[in-house]
Amino acid sequence: MPTTLTPYLSFGGNTRDAFAFYEKALGAKIETMMSYAEMPRSAAGDSGCGDGPPPGGDSIMHACLALPGGAKLFAGDTPPSIPYEGVKGVMLAIEYDTIAQAHSAFDALSQGGQVTMPLAPAFWAKTFGMLTDRFGVSWAVNGEPIKFA
Repeated sequence: MPTTLTPYLSFGGNTRDAFAFYEKALGAKIETMMSYAEMPRSAAGDSGCGDGPPPGGDSIMHACLALPGGAKLFAGDTPPSIPYEGVKGVMLAIEYDTIAQAHSAFDALSQGGQVTMPLAPAFWAKTFGMLTDRFGVSWAVNGEPIKFA
C-alpha cells in the first residue's frame, strides 16, 4: 500500500455538523461517523480511552469523509478532558481540474465563513483563493493548475 497523508481535524463537539457541511460543499461522502458511545470495548473490557472514562453521548470519536478522486479527511470531537482550542496552524489545500469546480467549492465553503483572499489568478493556478469556513478551518482552493516546463 502506498504511503498516504490524511488530515485529521479536531472539533469542539460539532464534527457531525462540519462533516454534513463538507459532504455537501465538496461533493464528498461520509464513510464513517462513530460516536464515543459506539466505540468497541477492548478484550480487557475497557473503553480504549486510556485512564479515564470514555466521553459519552453523541460526541464523535472518529469520522471519515471520502472526497471525489480518493482523498480523505478525518475528524473527531475532542474528549471532554482535553480543552478544545480551535483549529490552529494548518490550512487544507484543495485542488480542482477546472476553474468552475474551484469556484463551486470556494463559494460553498465560504458560506457563513470569512474569505481571506478572493479567487483570482495565480502563477501556479488559473484561480486561487483562501477562506476560513464557519467551523474555523482554513482552506486554500486552487483551480486548473498551471503546468511548468
